[in-house]
Amino acid sequence: MSNNKKPTIAVVGATGAQGGGLVRAALADPEQRFGVRAITRNVQSEAARALTRLGARVVGSDLDDVASLERAFQGADAAFCVTFYWAHLSPQLELAHAQNLAKAAKRAGISHVIWSTLEDTRRFVPLSDGRMPTLMQQYKVPHFDAKGSADRIFGELGLPTTYLYTSFYWDNLIHFGMGPKRTADGVLAFTLPMGIAKLPGIAAEDIGGCAFALFQKGAATIGKRVGIAGDHLSGGEMAAGLAKALGEPVLHADVSPEVYRSFGFPGADDLGNMFQFKRDFEREFRAARDPETSRALYPKLQTFETWLERNASKIPLQ
Repeated sequence: MSNNKKPTIAVVGATGAQGGGLVRAALADPEQRFGVRAITRNVQSEAARALTRLGARVVGSDLDDVASLERAFQGADAAFCVTFYWAHLSPQLELAHAQNLAKAAKRAGISHVIWSTLEDTRRFVPLSDGRMPTLMQQYKVPHFDAKGSADRIFGELGLPTTYLYTSFYWDNLIHFGMGPKRTADGVLAFTLPMGIAKLPGIAAEDIGGCAFALFQKGAATIGKRVGIAGDHLSGGEMAAGLAKALGEPVLHADVSPEVYRSFGFPGADDLGNMFQFKRDFEREFRAARDPETSRALYPKLQTFETWLERNASKIPLQ
């Protein structure tokens, strides 16, 4: 334990979606059971200043610099570790960052790590399996596979780790260009290449709330894999929810994963494979992310409907 009166959680990516949610959840705790150390690359950013105003101690660190991470973790009791694939699109860098996080946590003597991870899809779809193209010579879904293969790093170092399986961020409809687009005739269309399969989704902010609930459970979740989702919905169901929230019709554009991969934006092939994986292995993927279990862990977990009530006006309609 640290010398503080209460244990401290060091939060990587504190100005991002997952880490920011955790910082805010911990600071909003009526019992104030944990101190919060918010770790970010730029301590002068407006997002970092906002966390300071909320009561977090903001500390600068860089995932490329293991020594800076060790300093940021020093004296903390727990750590939330996450990497940022979409900032660089490099599985190799993702693995290097995960290794730096794990090494720093080990050297700092962290007593509980939550590692935000995803499945290594190659356990389901071997590289030799032609149903899905192999990308970058050694991955099926690079942003999944890099995180999933990094799990072993935490295990090999003997870190007391809870492996947190996240779901599709509904916030991608706002920030990642995945919201409805207008067709040539002006009708909104929501593209999800999964047929009638249901997609586990979650409000990004709620990932932090779930992580905070896991830290409160302490050692009970160490070594376990915990999947979270607020809802499981098909593309048609999501389109219907969007239509209700936006006040106009929204069609489900059910293209194939092959067509999605051909869209050409950075990461389109990765995401096309991801949606195909979630479609083809729907039973296993959904079973790992049960909304009822997630809500028992974190009762404030939003449904897609409640998320839309708060956020539909932020979705850019093109």
